Amino acid sequence: MREECGVVGVVKQDADSHPVPAALLIYYGLYALQHRGQESSGITVHDGKEPNTFKGMGLVPEVFDKNDLIDLKGNVGIGHVRYSTSGDSRVENCQPFIVKYKSGTVAIAHNGNLVNGLDLRKELEAEGHVFVANSDTEVIAHLLVKELLKHDIPDAVRNIMKRLHGSYSLAIMIDDLLMAVRDPYGFKPLCIGEIESGHAVASESVAIDTLNGDLIRDVNPGELIIFRGGEIESHQLFNEPSCAHCVFEYVYFARPDSIIDGKLVYRVRERIGEQLSIEHPVDADMISPVPDSGITSAIGYSRKSNIDYEESLMKNRYIGRTFILPGQAMRETAVRLKMNTINENIKDKRIVLIDDSIVRGTTSRRIIDMMRRGGASEIHARVGSPPIIAPCYLGIDMASREELIAAHKTVSGVEAVINADSLGYLSIDGLVNAIGLEKDDLCLGCLTGAYPLEIPGEKVCSRRQLKLNEFK
Repeated sequence: MREECGVVGVVKQDADSHPVPAALLIYYGLYALQHRGQESSGITVHDGKEPNTFKGMGLVPEVFDKNDLIDLKGNVGIGHVRYSTSGDSRVENCQPFIVKYKSGTVAIAHNGNLVNGLDLRKELEAEGHVFVANSDTEVIAHLLVKELLKHDIPDAVRNIMKRLHGSYSLAIMIDDLLMAVRDPYGFKPLCIGEIESGHAVASESVAIDTLNGDLIRDVNPGELIIFRGGEIESHQLFNEPSCAHCVFEYVYFARPDSIIDGKLVYRVRERIGEQLSIEHPVDADMISPVPDSGITSAIGYSRKSNIDYEESLMKNRYIGRTFILPGQAMRETAVRLKMNTINENIKDKRIVLIDDSIVRGTTSRRIIDMMRRGGASEIHARVGSPPIIAPCYLGIDMASREELIAAHKTVSGVEAVINADSLGYLSIDGLVNAIGLEKDDLCLGCLTGAYPLEIPGEKVCSRRQLKLNEFK
């Protein structure tokens, strides 16, 4: 699985007292969010007259030259790192997207995915709107421009939120005015912070930490934030919105040092490991993670079970995601390049192997086979999430239902495929308790097959019907 995007926005009120350019601050913020998207990067800064943009395919340091960013004038800007959900992997789909209209310009950076993006695009094309890419973010930009021609900013945003079905956390510039918007469900994280001489908005609090700032709070679901004149304006466009925060932000996507909707991700993952130990105990010699995402949960499992924590796998952090080799033998080599066993630690040991999730099962099988060749006597797989049985339509690049191993195999069937001596998944209730939010405030669609909003061909959660048409 891959998270799809990360967004950053910065506005400086006093450029003289803080000489670091806004573009460079955005660069550092995006660097902190690189885990959320490694396909493309982009920065747009407004100099008071017009927006200026740098964007391209690749990692943040590959796309940007810091010397160029120092010369990029402007005290307000937004940035984006991306994997593709809707829209191909090509430079035309790099964000931020900019749309010019008679009153100025709109620039948008988007984390999320629209369920009805294609329908909205066809409607806009029929009205004469011209698109340069095939990303649903450009649809949002055109809708916003259309509304801005008739309404003030809060009403314009309110009107497009009525039409957008799906997930969207947005950093927006209307000319040189910075804004942040989070969808009424709060699927994707978005927070605001105070930095020296200004404010920042980001997908995760670690970006604000990187800028030596202080986290103020999360953007509420259904809220529009406008940064104007050094002040933060809040416009709650939905009354008491129901939430559907993505559970996998806590399990896998977010950095463990991030605070997401008031919860430190590190503590959540510790509790996941502790709960796994309670639900699926095993007599073993050591607890070991699949690095990196299984590390914190393995620490929690070790602490609760009183079984020693020790590493059995070492990750090579210099292998890029585009490293693909043809053929079975070459794929095995690729796995070893990315991860290698510490044979002296695992020889003749009974090991509890902690991972965050199992999607197709192929990587789990290769890792366990490597550990058996390294001399492990038993390998008991423990997974920090329930079985993934359904796809995600809301911003996670996940396998299709046909490819999801747990969608068509029992736990014992998955256990056999990955070649584990035993397999234990965390229960849904255990995961909810570890996160510390109400069950009704989480999106569990990929774990239950029932989603918090209408998706063609899929079930809607029977435990609640979200009513999001009541506005102020």
